[in-house]
Amino acid sequence: MALAAVAVVKGDVVKGVIHFNQSKPEDPITITGQVEGLTEGLHGFHVHEFGDTTNGCISAGPHFNPHKKDHGGPSDAVRHAGDLGNIVADGSGVGKVNITDKQISLFPGPLNIIGRTLVVHADPDDLGKGGHELSLTTGNAGARVACGVIGVAAPK
Repeated sequence: MALAAVAVVKGDVVKGVIHFNQSKPEDPITITGQVEGLTEGLHGFHVHEFGDTTNGCISAGPHFNPHKKDHGGPSDAVRHAGDLGNIVADGSGVGKVNITDKQISLFPGPLNIIGRTLVVHADPDDLGKGGHELSLTTGNAGARVACGVIGVAAPK
């Protein structure tokens, strides 16, 4: 049975809707959608630990990292499960999302992201390779400009 989830991300200026779909537990998850109101260029895109937005995006905590690894890029062997890399915003501030990932899941288990928070960052994620003091924890991706809790959705 396929599972689906959705995150409605909101910030002061940035907003969007992101859909998550997964056919079977062993299959990769597909992440699609659109974020608007961004500055042109790359923006870090991560699943954070907690589904808590009581204090804005900051209460979502650190990146989802069940294996206690350093931050990395989506194709790296060493990465947080929630490290989804960057989305690219065009000149009109729209970032289209089309990601496939095997490190997170909608199915029950330690990689499940239901109830966690999806965060869009102000700056590019350096994928752990920037040499900055924050590279191995956050990718030095800057402020959290929008976020939303990932919730169960009707399968498409």
